[in-house]
Amino acid sequence: MSRPANPVTVPLADYSPQHFLLAVVDGVATVTLNRPERKNPLTFESYRELTDFFRACAFDDAVKSIVVTGAGGNFSSGGDVFEIIGPLVKMDTRGLTAFTRMTGDLVKAMRACPQPIVAAIEGICAGAGAIIAMASDMRLAASGAEVAFLFNKVGLGGCDMGACAILPRIIGQSRASELLYTGRFMTAEEGERWGFFSRIVTSEQVLPQAQLLAKQVAEGPTFGNTMTKRMLAMEWAMSVEEAIEAEAVAQALCMTTADFERAFEAFANKVKPVFRGD
Repeated sequence: MSRPANPVTVPLADYSPQHFLLAVVDGVATVTLNRPERKNPLTFESYRELTDFFRACAFDDAVKSIVVTGAGGNFSSGGDVFEIIGPLVKMDTRGLTAFTRMTGDLVKAMRACPQPIVAAIEGICAGAGAIIAMASDMRLAASGAEVAFLFNKVGLGGCDMGACAILPRIIGQSRASELLYTGRFMTAEEGERWGFFSRIVTSEQVLPQAQLLAKQVAEGPTFGNTMTKRMLAMEWAMSVEEAIEAEAVAQALCMTTADFERAFEAFANKVKPVFRGD
């Protein structure tokens, strides 16, 4: 379980990951899980490299938003059965705990990443793949997409990588409980109805629509978007009174940015504001 050979030490536009594809266009970074012959499973190495990538996003002002998708008509089948689950059955408690903390670090990195993340989900989205979708800020589904939190199917609990904390907040306690206790697949239609997906589009349109949504986000005020993501996460643990006070401070900070002044000037001149992220 060694770390990837090329940790992110360069601008993301110049970064060449070993375990996924990366393209940065107009401020939108598109991450593509790229093992289509196996429905894009994750390995020890890809977990770590994805975590390193999302952590590096905090230091790259050129990236304004992120899209995560999978190659070959599927999002991700989760942890590779032979490259991950096989070795796990031979580990002791210390090694297993190191592994589960490492996988949880990916979700922590996604949630701490200041850029909003859009998941474009097609085909199978299962196990750790479902967790990556869950940890994203927005999710679009292709018709026919299926999502399953499969952990109990391999003899484990549904409490993996933050699922018991995050999933109920997205779709509600009862629906999350059903998925986590049964491990069954949630259809795209169910996911849209339950609020897991923002909308359903065709397979041909799911990635372009996700990239368009990410581009719309990227064209907005960078600091303001970062603050929105921070508040959406922090206010889970706040009372309404605490949240109102936190938002007062956060919004006051947003008002100190040049983008806020640009928006006023654009409104006064009846033109669309062009935000620069400062």
